[in-house]
Amino acid sequence: MEAYVIFKDLAIIIVFAKFFGLLARKLKAPQVVGEIIAGLLIGPSILGLVQQTEFLTQMAEIGVILLMFSAGLETNLKDLLKTGPIAFLIACAGVFVPLIGGTLLYMGFYGTAPWGSEKFYMAVFIGVIMTATSVSITVQSLKELGKLKGKVGTTILSAAIIDDVIGIIVLTFVVGVKNPESNPGQVVLSTLLFFAFVLVVGFVLYKIFNKIDEKYPHTRRIPILGLALCFFFAYVAEKYFGIADITGAYVAGIILCSLRDSDYIANKMDTNSYMLFDPIFFASIGLKTSIDNIDTNILLFSVGFVIVALVCKIVGCGLMAKVCRFSFPDSLKIGVGMMTRGEVALIVAQKGLSVGLLTSVYFTSVILLIIVSSILTPIILKILYAKEKPCET
Repeated sequence: MEAYVIFKDLAIIIVFAKFFGLLARKLKAPQVVGEIIAGLLIGPSILGLVQQTEFLTQMAEIGVILLMFSAGLETNLKDLLKTGPIAFLIACAGVFVPLIGGTLLYMGFYGTAPWGSEKFYMAVFIGVIMTATSVSITVQSLKELGKLKGKVGTTILSAAIIDDVIGIIVLTFVVGVKNPESNPGQVVLSTLLFFAFVLVVGFVLYKIFNKIDEKYPHTRRIPILGLALCFFFAYVAEKYFGIADITGAYVAGIILCSLRDSDYIANKMDTNSYMLFDPIFFASIGLKTSIDNIDTNILLFSVGFVIVALVCKIVGCGLMAKVCRFSFPDSLKIGVGMMTRGEVALIVAQKGLSVGLLTSVYFTSVILLIIVSSILTPIILKILYAKEKPCET
């Protein structure tokens, strides 16, 4: 493909994403819904104006990294520490219930399988895919609603980060059982080492940034260095600890969230994201969708897959939130906020394909889940928050 074709693709994505984003806002829906629909419209499934390329995939990855970095910057660290234990319990329920639900769904369609058989591993892996949570779309929706910094928003963010860590550990264990060469214990150790690294190195870097901020307040060098830190932690998380890069980016934001100029850094990040990276990321979800080669059987399974995946997250996370003494409306918001799937689900599915735990025909189900959850979550959150009394925060 000629290098200059990317400029045509970028122009189409930006125009369509912003047009449909503004249209969605006019219709009282979150902008991200319009941007996802725009990607579906211009993608291979309908108009075919833009094809998914490696370049667009990498740009979308930068988009989600910046989004999670901004989420970390806008997090109240005191609230995060306060909700940490609760978020852990919610994340555990958000992994366990979908894992069981996905396994039973597969066996319900294709029959039960004895422990250790190929069919059993495939059934469990369907559940593993359902454990993933993509908080990026929820983050954008909560930002638009002005609810990201509240207790519910902070709990969702914390639980989603923990959810992905637990999900990755579960994935590693399942792959380890299938492939004796892998070492599940090593992943657990790597995860613990990552958070130990974050505590030590993060504290030192915070002190350095705080000194720079005191000496050069409200200058461009602060957000530039912050952006470098974001990419550095995203790289280190993936490369050396096997943790999702979005977790590293979010942690980088957490490190800087207590700076006096944290809002200034976030505003600079939002400019880049709004202009280019956010439209590409959200439109890319639609671009990845293909409706070719779908038969009745896989269509029925996909519908069941979507329903079970969404309901299990709402039930698991929502019930645990209620057990942790959230009100019923807030528990429902947490359950809905945790039901989105995105890049992590795709990564898990791709891993399943590479190790033989999943066949390509089920990839359609994953894409459908991402599309449906990405569209429904912002809409339902908007409806739930609209029912709040004016005095509530």
